[in-house]
Amino acid sequence: MVDPITLEVIQERLISTVREMRGTLARVAYSSVLYEARDFSCVVMNAKGEAVAQSEDNPGHIIPLPWSVRIAIERFRDDINPGDVILINDPYSGGTHLNDVAVICPVFVGGRLLLFPAIRAHWADVGGMTPGSLSGTSTEIFQEGVRIPPIKIYEGGKLMRGVADLMFANMRVEPERRGDLQAMIETCRTAERRIHEMAAKFGIDGLLEAIDVILDRTEAQIRELIGRVPDGVYVYEDYLDASGTTDDPVLLKTRIEVAGTDVHVDFTGTAAQVAGPINASLAVTTTAVFTILKTVLDPDLPVNQGAFRPVRVTAPEGTILNARFPAACGGFAEIRRRTQSVVMGALSRALPDAIAGDVKGSANHCYVGGLDPETNSHFIFYEYPAGGTGGYLEADGSSAFRSFDEGDFSSIQPVESIENELPLVIERTALRTDSGGPGRTRGGLGIERDVRVATARASYSVLSDRCIIPPFGLHGGGAGAPNSFTYRHAGVELQPGKIPGKATGCPVVRGDVVLMRSAGGGGYGDPLARDPERVHEDVRLGFVTARGAADAYGVVFAPDGAVDAAATAALRASLVLQRCNLTVAAHDAASGEYSHGRRYVQVHPSTAKRFGLAEGTPIEIVVPVGAPLRAWVRLNDTLASDAVWIGAEGAAMIGTAPGNAVRLRALALGFAVAPKAAAPKPTPASEAVSA
Repeated sequence: MVDPITLEVIQERLISTVREMRGTLARVAYSSVLYEARDFSCVVMNAKGEAVAQSEDNPGHIIPLPWSVRIAIERFRDDINPGDVILINDPYSGGTHLNDVAVICPVFVGGRLLLFPAIRAHWADVGGMTPGSLSGTSTEIFQEGVRIPPIKIYEGGKLMRGVADLMFANMRVEPERRGDLQAMIETCRTAERRIHEMAAKFGIDGLLEAIDVILDRTEAQIRELIGRVPDGVYVYEDYLDASGTTDDPVLLKTRIEVAGTDVHVDFTGTAAQVAGPINASLAVTTTAVFTILKTVLDPDLPVNQGAFRPVRVTAPEGTILNARFPAACGGFAEIRRRTQSVVMGALSRALPDAIAGDVKGSANHCYVGGLDPETNSHFIFYEYPAGGTGGYLEADGSSAFRSFDEGDFSSIQPVESIENELPLVIERTALRTDSGGPGRTRGGLGIERDVRVATARASYSVLSDRCIIPPFGLHGGGAGAPNSFTYRHAGVELQPGKIPGKATGCPVVRGDVVLMRSAGGGGYGDPLARDPERVHEDVRLGFVTARGAADAYGVVFAPDGAVDAAATAALRASLVLQRCNLTVAAHDAASGEYSHGRRYVQVHPSTAKRFGLAEGTPIEIVVPVGAPLRAWVRLNDTLASDAVWIGAEGAAMIGTAPGNAVRLRALALGFAVAPKAAAPKPTPASEAVSA
């Protein structure tokens, strides 16, 4: 039996080993995606493929890795030996998207397989149809780059040179890719040395026994926390903007059943996998669920496989949350975040004080690739604009912030690093005024970044979400501003693709400016309940405009700039009277709640006219507790003028019933500018470069 002090020492040494891995890779990596952005994560797993220790890492990288290790163990069976290095990026084998490449290094002590230190890191390019590999319009995984099943890149300490040459020949900026691979392997070797030291100090059996106890203890701790959540069934739904190949929204539905100390999260009813990049594996879906449960229940406990044991996640095969080959999976991060959103929405009625408004909702992959005239070689600029987090019970959301599920990723790439390495000029970086969702506590602000192209020709690709349907607020809070990714050519702002947030290889030329506008977080609570002096401070700091203060918060300022208390009270009373408060009509089983992937609610035409709604208007049904129900309007002249038909499932989702009052609020969708109207001026052949 391991004594308690030794147990704590071993756990902290394992976590310290992972932290040392992070520090090492950040210093020796070749690409700025790793040494500046820190878009990588490290973990130590046992010989069964269970996560034993991680640090300030990205759960989107780490939690799926046990799937990859278990698949590698099954594939190689007894043919895993000292000096082997396993490489994998396959989304269908515990991967995420092809850019996230995992290195797994078995560590043997005394001839016995003990642990697997592993790293999953984002490579800036892995081939595919566009620089950076990620595309908003890919239709199958072959277009997204080189797919690597579990393979040995080193066998018995020897580089498999033919495998490496074949792989890197199909990736852009080959020296950077080779350098990052070597950096990842050497980082795992650092962990290997620490594991040998621990085995020497505590003994192999003592170390393994301690690890088993750590996992069991974590399971017991998380079960105790789950037991505090009221037993019951909690449901919610939300949408991705579009698949990338059509402009129809993509539905996600969740049902969370809490029974004692067990949780079952089911996604039956979610949209089928799409012919676009918005698909993911069940490993990614499970990651999203666990991330929210861990964040809500206890963000302080160490993360290991023991915490996963009480949670079961199911999703029908062939859906966007459990996709089949050859579905494109480049947008896995968008799937993960929207899955987190629906889990948050479902739990917002069970744990209303513990859930925040929705976050920016997307990884915001933006790539500019082309030819660097100074080096006559390809360059790839990868930006991932941070945004706002949601307002919560105690305070406003954070601005220009990486999401809670992204570890210690950097929020903003340094201007000096970009301009020193790439033919680009950063013209502007600022907080995005009025982007935070209005609420008693406000959502955090997104950012604005303008990047001027300083080479003859390049291409611009975007894979994002929340560009049309914005992040939601909670308990009456308003939505954050949606993401927006456009560019300015010859003084005209244009969309790089047909669907906002989805673009592939849009040509840009010298002098064009890529415009990145990230989403704000959702608000928390009624905006009219926000202290007017806090609104005044927001205006003073440039977070909110005076117009935004009046429209969203009902706050009016006197000529001297101070809050006009009387005018504010009058405006707030007027805004309350203008709200679209309706009574839930009796359910009609014959009326369908969905059509073409959209939920519909019904109102009388006179009601729609009175409140500025029309057939097909997107709305939110706002309730005092919980997340809003999003839907589109249908007109029904048989309804009473003060009624709204929601449907039984929709009503249950937000905890209401016929006869209850709800509020409808028009939802402003993000359609900032028109699609590209004309191609940039052709570039002379001598300056052209293939994308």
